[in-house]
Amino acid sequence: MAIKQTAGRTQLGEFAPKFAELNDDVLFGEVWSREDKLSLRDRSLVTVVSLMAQGLTDESFRYHLISAKENGITKEEIAEIVTHAAFYCGWPKAWAVFRMAKEVWEDEEVEQ
Repeated sequence: MAIKQTAGRTQLGEFAPKFAELNDDVLFGEVWSREDKLSLRDRSLVTVVSLMAQGLTDESFRYHLISAKENGITKEEIAEIVTHAAFYCGWPKAWAVFRMAKEVWEDEEVEQ
């Protein structure tokens, strides 16, 4: 189940109120909540690869990696996803994603 997103209003509400509204209500409120069309897990997979393809590996990307993990993508799956996407998105981008993904999934390595 999608969680009510308020980051747009919290971080940009006064500066860019319309953008904040679209972020919280449309992108996360409507698009991400259409779980009858595509699961949160699948949406996370598509989002991670899309951001990787653009080379956007900043803190917002970390948020989406954490969400992917919370939405059920395992360490083995993210490794395979990034390896596969590396051939289409670029090797340096894959390295950047792996550095961040390794941190996000590192607690799984400790648990094993």
